[in-house]
Amino acid sequence: MSTVPLVSVIIPTYNRAPWVKEAAASVLAQTFRDYELLVVDDGSTDHTLEALVRLEAKVLRKARRQGVSAARNLGAAAARGEWLAFLDSDDLWLPEKLARQVDYLSAHPHLAICQTEEIWIRNGVRVNPPKTHRKAAGDIFLASLKRCMVSPSAVMLHRRLFEALGGFDETLPAGEDYDLWLRTAWRAPVGLVPEPLVIKRGGHPDQLSRQRGLDRFRIRALVKLLEEPDLPEAYKNAAQRTLAQKCQIYAQGCEKRGKTAEAREYRAISYKL
Repeated sequence: MSTVPLVSVIIPTYNRAPWVKEAAASVLAQTFRDYELLVVDDGSTDHTLEALVRLEAKVLRKARRQGVSAARNLGAAAARGEWLAFLDSDDLWLPEKLARQVDYLSAHPHLAICQTEEIWIRNGVRVNPPKTHRKAAGDIFLASLKRCMVSPSAVMLHRRLFEALGGFDETLPAGEDYDLWLRTAWRAPVGLVPEPLVIKRGGHPDQLSRQRGLDRFRIRALVKLLEEPDLPEAYKNAAQRTLAQKCQIYAQGCEKRGKTAEAREYRAISYKL
């Protein structure tokens, strides 16, 4: 292994001691060896540190919880590798994951980001991802407007691209991945390794994607996106249509829960578009 690793792997975690130990072990089992592993403990109050003590990983600990975006950004700032790969602490990698991506990026030197396919596990049972979540390659911006089309656990991107984008938005408690990949997708094509090399585990209650009102954070991401001065006109028009739709849907949900003032706020946004 070289003194400076080619890839830096970053695992953010909060109160997932048994899960993060398994996630880290799946990284340490990679056939590709030119990497470093950084685990960022976002102020856990369980036995996370004890779970990691015997693993070959650099552990960064935050004194208080600041969210997954801040944890990922801290890991990226401490990373030494040319390429960054993220792994959520409830997911796993198959042993060839890094090797396949490094080979793919070597064969496609114009790319600064790629991801792999995934195996989905829900409550311990393998399930088929919906067709709407089928991954694409190349210009994925329009598809990314409706839903997040890049998985943090499956992605590898160049450090320069991550830094140019400013990393994950630490003001978003959820939907931070939707935000970053939207900002990425209008600037750069996204490559795809068509093999399922990530095990995406879901169904547990602390998943950010299960958070109530997730669409309001996606709405914030779209509002921010539309402030980008160089966003191409066709992309801007599509983003405005998506924003209007999401505001209307969110407003309907607010009305059903009796939150009429919040509903008016989001309908007002849609009417301005």
